[in-house]
Amino acid sequence: MNRIILITLVLSLALIGQAHAQRYLPGQKGIQVTGGFVNGFTLEKKDGQAFFGGLALSTYTKNGNRWTFGGEYLQKNYAYKDRFVPLSQITAEGGYYLNFLSDASKTLFFSVGVSAVGGYETINRGKELLFDGATITSEDNFLYGGAVSFETEIFLSDRFALLINARERVLFGSQVNKFHTQLGLGVKVFIN
Repeated sequence: MNRIILITLVLSLALIGQAHAQRYLPGQKGIQVTGGFVNGFTLEKKDGQAFFGGLALSTYTKNGNRWTFGGEYLQKNYAYKDRFVPLSQITAEGGYYLNFLSDASKTLFFSVGVSAVGGYETINRGKELLFDGATITSEDNFLYGGAVSFETEIFLSDRFALLINARERVLFGSQVNKFHTQLGLGVKVFIN
């Protein structure tokens, strides 16, 4: 009897990490935090830096696809003389992602998604006058539109996944720029 318990214990310890939990289960939920660069990335100060950050909740369907709902903050700095004028967008979105490819071990997943996006845009944090007395003629606006995304999920463990995404946002209502290309990284934590 002691040998059976000892063999069971040894096999259990030897096989730790060998079992994979099922992934992309119906009803499974994950919270994701993402961030990255907008419209390219440059280290030169003459060009304005642009970045985004977002928080979302994903719910998986029975086909391995998912619904995603969340919010995002985007900021792009436009060069003016020796300073920058910030453009900020705060948006909410809801979208559907279709899983079109995964590896046999269910560690790597590729998805394409479409989202509806709405929010608000502010230029120079609502201040019309610049430091030198110049006036901004563009106004703050409500935004509406959508996004097309390509996303890769790499499972680091059963509860954590690394996200790599590329997306194109088209937002009408903006007086500055309607199109934004985003490249980002993120982490997803599964909560059930």
